Amino acid sequence: MKKLSIGRVIWLLPLLLISTVVQAWWNEEWPSRTRLTVDASITGADIQETVQDFPLLVRLHAGNFGYFFELAENGSDLRFLQQDKLALKHAVEKIDPLTELGLIWVKLPTIRGGASTDGFTLYYGNPQAVDSSDAAGVYDADQALVYHFNEQETLPQDATAYGLHASSAQVVIDPNGHIAAAARFEGTGGITIDPHPALSIDPANGWTFNTWIKTEQAQTAPLLQASDPNASSGPGARLTLDLQDGLLQASYHRAEGSVTQTDPVSLSPGKWQHLALVARADTLQLYLDGQLAAEAAIVLEPLSPIVSIGTADNGLHLTGWLDEVQIAKTARSADWIKLQFRSQSPDFTLLSFGQDESTTAGGGVDYFTVILENLTVDGWVVIGLCGVMLVISLLVMTGKGLTLKRAKKDNAAFLEQYRNISPTNLDALDQEEETDEDTKEIEASEFLSAIVGKHDHFQGSPIYRVYHAGVQELHKRANGGNTTLSAEALNVVRTRLDAAVVREYQKLNKNMVLLTISISGGPFLGLLGTVMGVMITFAVIAATGDVNINSIAPGISAALAATVAGLAVAIPTLFAYNYLLTQIKDISADMHVFIDEFLAVISERIADRQRES
Repeated sequence: MKKLSIGRVIWLLPLLLISTVVQAWWNEEWPSRTRLTVDASITGADIQETVQDFPLLVRLHAGNFGYFFELAENGSDLRFLQQDKLALKHAVEKIDPLTELGLIWVKLPTIRGGASTDGFTLYYGNPQAVDSSDAAGVYDADQALVYHFNEQETLPQDATAYGLHASSAQVVIDPNGHIAAAARFEGTGGITIDPHPALSIDPANGWTFNTWIKTEQAQTAPLLQASDPNASSGPGARLTLDLQDGLLQASYHRAEGSVTQTDPVSLSPGKWQHLALVARADTLQLYLDGQLAAEAAIVLEPLSPIVSIGTADNGLHLTGWLDEVQIAKTARSADWIKLQFRSQSPDFTLLSFGQDESTTAGGGVDYFTVILENLTVDGWVVIGLCGVMLVISLLVMTGKGLTLKRAKKDNAAFLEQYRNISPTNLDALDQEEETDEDTKEIEASEFLSAIVGKHDHFQGSPIYRVYHAGVQELHKRANGGNTTLSAEALNVVRTRLDAAVVREYQKLNKNMVLLTISISGGPFLGLLGTVMGVMITFAVIAATGDVNINSIAPGISAALAATVAGLAVAIPTLFAYNYLLTQIKDISADMHVFIDEFLAVISERIADRQRES
């Protein structure tokens, strides 16, 4: 055995420490957790800076989180931690277990550009947890205003600590927004926000306005106007963002009257697009979908504006939708805007979900539980049907096995006595059975007949029943066997024996068709469940845009569980069916051999009678 050197031990220590940290559990009152990883490298190779205090949108849906009914009401048990120690500020915007949709904003201290090592852990499953949602704490001090447009709002409410709620609004809250609900502008007015120090434009810090916008048609309408409310004559200083026949253009109006405009930028009708306007000390920048689309050189002046969104004094008003309207009293960087666009867009996978873990599994991954929790309704239906088929097959196999075992045992006992009787007294073993209603019910069931049926006179022997049919026919045709049978009468006896064998063969094969249905139908039924499960999984991916492997794998594995269920029915049933079929064939062959022996004895008796006469 090799000895561990000091260097090797030192090399192993970090791995042991890392393992300890990974397995540590923050709080045993939260039984479940999921690891989330932020991959900022997907935002583009040009990302260089480390973004700090970033409000990250966490989308929970059926493709990446299958535990909505384990959550406390309104997601009050949700907790987000870095390295299972540092609690992260978060705000729940929406939790809907019925539609399996959750939207939570989480404040990440740092996201390193071009890296995929930043991550945190989601804990859940504590129904007694107190709600720790903190909307104001999610945003940094530079974020002056955030409108989520919740469905229950009459006026847009600011989610930041500044509380800059709209002073007036002529919009309709549409529940079908880009992220959750959105504000629908119907061309009759917009949103107005009174002046506040947090909204002031300081040339040293800059100013940022961003939102998601969707319009259905080209139009000429204002989108943003931040103007001086104290201008006594003329328009005064203002910052504007306007639509001109479907083209977006930003303008900066200085107090002395000069106007600087960016180049117009085209919007795509009927599509949600991310828009950001950044005013710096010397530059006015317009971003569209995370990319710099236009800019112009300006000389920014201090301004404490009144902010109007989608409306202006000239009577023109916006028609369309806005979602996530935000204003920051600083000039956000290009990396921040790109990260904001891609983290809120379903077309990009900035956030990866790991496997769910549970304290009931010792902190490890319970794969069987993961599969069951990701099964769709159709999967449960298919597995339920396969379960019913398996139960029926087990009952048939058990009953048939006991019946055949009893038949072989009674056949052997009957043949042992039959071969010892005299050829002149063939009916010595025949006996009439008197059966009442209870006995008939028992004999109608193979299982009950094999377990509690009578065994005193070869009742379970198919050969005895064939023998009984032959003896009864002999009594009819030959008066108890004391007279000589004609050739025609002997043919009738043979036919009677053959008919008895056919009936006994039918009894032996009773319910065997149920096994063949399970053998052939089980895998096809399971395959149907798998195909439907895969279809639903990809439909969820198409609807949510989340295409990472951690969102696909649970749904696919759960879908394959239906095929496993079908095979679990078919495989044991196939082995049992072939075994039982072999036993039935053996008993059938014994009956045919007995007929030949029985008829041979009768023919011998007929020949002896003829010689004696």
